[in-house]
Amino acid sequence: METVNIKINGKNVKAEKGSTILETARKEGIIIPTLCYLKGINEIGACRMCVVEVKGAKSLVASCVYPVSEGMEILTNSPTIQKSRKTTLELLLSNHNRDCLSCERNTTCELQKLANDFGIENAGIYDGKVSPHTFDDSSLHLIRDNSKCILCRRCEAACRAQHVAVIGANNRGFDTQMGCAFEKNLADVPCVSCGQCIVSCPTGALRERDCGDDVMDAINDPEKYVIVHTAPSIRVTLGECFDMPIGSNVKGKMVSALRRLGFDKVFDTDFGADLTIMEESHELIDRIKNKGVLPLITSCSPGWIKFCEYYYPDLIPNLSTCKSPQQMQGAIIKTWYAKENGLDPKNIVVVSVMPCTAKKFEIVREDENAAGAPDNDFSLTTRELSRMIKTAGIDFKLLPDEEFDPILGVSTGASAIFGATGGVMEAALRTAADTLTGKSLENIDYKEIRGNNDIREAVYNIAGMDIKVAVTSGLNNAVKILDKIRDGTADYHFVEIMCCPGGCINGGGQPTQSSDTRNFVDLKGLRSKALYEEDKNLPLRKSHESPAIKKIYDEFLGEPGSKKAHEILHTSYVKRDWLL
Repeated sequence: METVNIKINGKNVKAEKGSTILETARKEGIIIPTLCYLKGINEIGACRMCVVEVKGAKSLVASCVYPVSEGMEILTNSPTIQKSRKTTLELLLSNHNRDCLSCERNTTCELQKLANDFGIENAGIYDGKVSPHTFDDSSLHLIRDNSKCILCRRCEAACRAQHVAVIGANNRGFDTQMGCAFEKNLADVPCVSCGQCIVSCPTGALRERDCGDDVMDAINDPEKYVIVHTAPSIRVTLGECFDMPIGSNVKGKMVSALRRLGFDKVFDTDFGADLTIMEESHELIDRIKNKGVLPLITSCSPGWIKFCEYYYPDLIPNLSTCKSPQQMQGAIIKTWYAKENGLDPKNIVVVSVMPCTAKKFEIVREDENAAGAPDNDFSLTTRELSRMIKTAGIDFKLLPDEEFDPILGVSTGASAIFGATGGVMEAALRTAADTLTGKSLENIDYKEIRGNNDIREAVYNIAGMDIKVAVTSGLNNAVKILDKIRDGTADYHFVEIMCCPGGCINGGGQPTQSSDTRNFVDLKGLRSKALYEEDKNLPLRKSHESPAIKKIYDEFLGEPGSKKAHEILHTSYVKRDWLL
C-alpha cells in the first residue's frame, strides 16, 4: 500500500494514497459528520456537513470527496468549521418539518442527532418561505413525505444502485424536490419495492407503510386466531433496535416479546425456508434430468421477482415456481395447520415479520392464496416489530429466552442461512447433493458461494455431474448475470439472486443505521456471520433431515413436486409493463 505523509489537527499521519480526508480521519478515530455521503453509492459532497480546512485551499473542502496528498495539513474541528456546519444545519432545519416528536425517525434521525450535537436551540433562526412539498402514500410498501427531505440524494443513489432509478430530483433551485419522473406517484412507476431508499434516508422523509396498529386490532379481536412467524434474518437484526451489538442473535428474546404482544402462536419462518428447499432442490434436479429450462433462478426475493417481471420478462420461464418461505409458511398454516387444529382459515390472521418491504407487495400478489384466502394477511418489517414492542412497554433486553411453538417452529441450519446472500443456494445444494448421491454427505459447507463479492461462481461435481452455479445480490449485479443468460453466454445450471445487496440481512425493512455505521462498519458481514454461527451450531443442517418436514410430506403433501405440493407451495408470474 502506497502512503503519503499528512497532518491532521497537528498530528503526523501516514495515509493511504488516493483515500479521502474523511476515510483517513475515521481511521484515526476522528468522526467527521456527514449527511449525504454513502460510501460507494453517494459520493457527491453536496450537504457540506463534512467540510474541513486544508492549508493553502481558498475555501473549506468537502472531506468525503477530497483526496489526501503528500504534505497536506488538515483541520477538522476549528471555530470556522464549527460555524459553517452549524449554519448548514440551521438552513436545513429552516426548510424542514420539525414535528420531531411524532416522526417515526425520532431519536434515530441523523439530522436530529447533528442538531443536538451542535447545540442548535433556535431551529427557527432562518424561518421564512419553505419549498413546496409533496406527500406520496400511493404504494403498498412506502410513504414519502418531502416536508422532511433534505435533498441529500441518498435515496436517488440507492435506487440507481439497484438499477431501477425511479427516484430523482425534480425542478430546480428553491423548487427542487425528490420524486418520480413527470411527478408520477410511486405506485405508477416500475419500483420493485425493495426499500433500499428507506434504509438510506437520513431522516423520516421515507418510511414503510406501517401496519402495526392493524395487527394489534387483530390480536385484540376475540374472533381471530393470530399467528406470527419470523424470517431467518430477524433474529440477528432486531437487537439493533434496542441498542444491542450488531450481529446479536436475539431469537429467544424475540419469541418471548411476540408472546407478550398477544399472538396466539409464534412460529419460525425457517420451517417455510426448509419447505422451499425441498421443493426448489426437487425442481432443480427435475430440470437437469429432464432438460427443462436452465438455469433455474431462485424465487425467494420478491423485489427480484418484481424486477424480473418488469425488466426481464423473457426470463420468467427460468424462475423457480416455488413460493417464498413467507408464502409457503402462510399457506401451510392456513391449510395443513388449520385442518389439524380444527380452525377455519377465514378466522386465522397470519402475520409475518420480514426484513423486506417488498414482502408487503408479495402478500397481495395473485396466486398466493392456497386456502382461498391470502397466505399471509400482514407483513411487518423489523422496524415495525420493534416499535410494537416499545409501544407495549416491553423491556426487550430483560426478556427470558423462549422457544418457538412446535411443529412449525422446528427448523435446520440450512434455513437459518437463507438471510445471507448465497444461503439459499447452499441450502439447496445440501439437499440436492444428498438426493442425487443417495448418501448423507458430510462436506456441506459450500464456502465458495459465501461472502459479499459482487458475483460468486462455482462448479460442483455431484453424482458425476458438473453443476455450475452463480450467486449475486443487488440488482446492478443481477443485471450482469441476466444479460449473460439472455445472450446465451452463460452456462449455469442454478442461479441465486437476492434483490438487496448482501441479501435479506440488508433488506429495506431492517433497522436503520447512521451513515457513519454504514460507511465504516461491515454491517452485512456481522449480520451474516451470526446466521452462519446459528447454522453451525444447530443439530440438523439439512432441510430434508428435519422431522417436521418429513412429517408434513408423509401426512399431507406426499412428496416434493407432487400435485398437492404444487397447488399449495408453488405460484406463477406475470409480465409487467414498465412503460406506465
